[in-house]
Amino acid sequence: MTLDGSNQRLEPRPVSASQLTMARQAMPDDANPWGYVHGGVVMKLVDEAAGSAAIRHARCRVATAAIDYMSFLHPVHVGDLLFLKASVNDVGRTSMEVGVRVETENMLTGEQHHTSSAYVVMVALDGHGRPTAIPPVIAESPVEVRRMAAAKIRRAQRKSLEAKLKESDDEMNGPGVIGDECMRVESE
Repeated sequence: MTLDGSNQRLEPRPVSASQLTMARQAMPDDANPWGYVHGGVVMKLVDEAAGSAAIRHARCRVATAAIDYMSFLHPVHVGDLLFLKASVNDVGRTSMEVGVRVETENMLTGEQHHTSSAYVVMVALDGHGRPTAIPPVIAESPVEVRRMAAAKIRRAQRKSLEAKLKESDDEMNGPGVIGDECMRVESE
């Protein structure tokens, strides 16, 4: 695909084409006075990893549409090395779900922990900032097939919730008053 969004090839791509690992050491300016890294810092890194994986799949600009789920399972301390592992789980017409797993390592002891997991919905954008079609994704391993199936369930849940919220808005305020546009997290 060109930088202006034209001539995009929509040939299916394997999950492995989007996979990446980012690493970064937690620094004092990432943390609170007690040496624990702020959750928002981890969220920012998750968003960056998800965006990079999405760009690798779509080969165009992307925007974060939603963070569908984010867990915080173990604290991150100043000095820990963070590893963010990201890959595209499933693809719609213009949007994709990217799974991100965050792990930490105490570089002095070698102790490792699963710190966080997240599902991020990214939308592919053309050169004018409008949603654009992207290639399908191919799951090649049993783990990738399982992740794709789970992503399809989450997508259906998002669409169901969106429809219910719109229905509730319409009942309470009449059509078009509140939330019609801001609740739309996926372009299809």
